[in-house]
Amino acid sequence: MLTLLSKLIACLSLPAIHKLGFGLGWLIHFCTPVAARIQRENLMQSGLCSNTAALNATIKTNIAETGKAILETLAIWQWPQHKALQLVQECSDWHLVEAALKNGKGLIFLTPHLGCFEITSVYYASQHPITVLFRPPKKSWLSPMVDAGRMKGQVKLAPANTQGVRMLMQALKKGEAIGILPDQIPAAGEGEWAEFFGKPAYTMTLAGKLAEKTGATVIMAFGERLANGQGYKIHLTKVDSIASPTLLNQAIEQQIKQQPVQYLWRYNRYKMRRHALPKNNTPLA
Repeated sequence: MLTLLSKLIACLSLPAIHKLGFGLGWLIHFCTPVAARIQRENLMQSGLCSNTAALNATIKTNIAETGKAILETLAIWQWPQHKALQLVQECSDWHLVEAALKNGKGLIFLTPHLGCFEITSVYYASQHPITVLFRPPKKSWLSPMVDAGRMKGQVKLAPANTQGVRMLMQALKKGEAIGILPDQIPAAGEGEWAEFFGKPAYTMTLAGKLAEKTGATVIMAFGERLANGQGYKIHLTKVDSIASPTLLNQAIEQQIKQQPVQYLWRYNRYKMRRHALPKNNTPLA
């Protein structure tokens, strides 16, 4: 059913998809009060809104942007690579990629849940190979559609397990690129607590360890969703160091500040992983 729906959505233009996404965002908002509360709490925690009026305005825009993100993702998974690429209006600072490839130590793309994060790997994979770390869907029947949708061009998928980490290391040793969602909550034992907008969040250590072991260049990638369905602008920003989860979160914060309304604030970034050690190092049941 979802595959059929995504194929129907893929027949629409991006402006039409985003208009439908506007309505979907509000429908989801009213049907998921817990996630709506998390969205408000996370935005308040961020300190990015100067007053209540600004907070409410940001939430309203973010609700619509969340719906757009869902539908455009379904469409991108169905579109052939060339159609998705036509929507990329600009990619800033591509010279950072060229310098990293010339250096030969690999390239780590960090792509938070900001804007259209699916378009960034599609764009890069149209020119160079990239291995992307992913966590399989909880519902196994979704895997074939998700895998096929993401493996466009020169994209390889690495599962979030030991085998996947080996794939990432192999790619970096060959001087290739890898892609990681750095704000995804890691499994217990695979992260450390670090401040994220002033509140402790369980943060992955993998990206920092890979950078340290290989000397790879680290670049933040953000696919900005342009207004009125005009397409996307990809922003690339070199990160000096992610040697600690604190530095990683600081880099993510700087990205989010570019377009706060396009971040996935509904994601429970401060969730405690079962069996992970909390700040006081007392194991959970």
